[in-house]
Amino acid sequence: MDQPIFERDPSDPQRQTINPVLKMALELGPLLVFFFANSRAEWLVATFPILGNFGGPIFIATGLFMIATAIALTLSWILTRTIPIMPLVSGIIVFVFGALTLWLQNDTFIKMKPTIVNGLFFAVLAGGLLFGKSLLAYVFDSAFRLDAAGWRKLTVRWSGYFLFLAIVNEIVWRNFSTDFWVAFKVWGIMPITIVFAMFQMQVVMKHTIEDESEKVGENQS
Repeated sequence: MDQPIFERDPSDPQRQTINPVLKMALELGPLLVFFFANSRAEWLVATFPILGNFGGPIFIATGLFMIATAIALTLSWILTRTIPIMPLVSGIIVFVFGALTLWLQNDTFIKMKPTIVNGLFFAVLAGGLLFGKSLLAYVFDSAFRLDAAGWRKLTVRWSGYFLFLAIVNEIVWRNFSTDFWVAFKVWGIMPITIVFAMFQMQVVMKHTIEDESEKVGENQS
C-alpha cells in the first residue's frame, strides 16, 4: 500500500510517530526563533546584513519564523514520511500572513495569525465533536493512548482553551506594544499552556488504555 502524504488516523496501527519531546521541539522551535529574532534583530543584521532587507525587528522575526516553520515541517516529513495535519494548518497560515506582513510591511497580519490559528483550531475541534470525532487525538496520540471518552473530554477542554487563546491574543496585540506582544506570545502563553495541560492529566490517567503487552507481562509476573 502506498504511504499517504498526510498522517494516518490515530487508530491506524501503521501510523508513524516520533518521540513526544522531539515533536514538541519541532512545534515550539519556530516560536522560539521568532522571539529570539525580534529581541536580537540588531545583532542578527550586524552578523548577517542580508536580513536587513526584511525591514525592522518584527519583520526580520517574521521572515525567520517562516523559514523555521518550513524546516520543522520538512523534518517531520523526513522522520515520518507524512505531513502532520495541525502543524501544516498552522504553517499555511504562517506563510500566508507572514508573506502579507513582509510584502506590505505591516505587522498587523502576523499579529493576527495566532487569533486565526487558535480560532481555526477551536472551530475544527468543535466541528469534529459535532460529527462524533475527537480530532485532538491527531495532536497527542504519540504521547497518550486514551479511550474514546477520554479523547472526547480533552477535545472539549482544548477547543475551549484555543478559543480563550484567540481572545487573549486579540486583547494583547491591540492594546500593548509589539515587544510586549512578542514576549507574551512566548513567555506568557507557553507557561499558561503548560499549566493548563497539567490540569488535564487527571483525565489522561483516568482514561489511559493499558498496553496489552504490559498486561501480559504483569500477569506473567
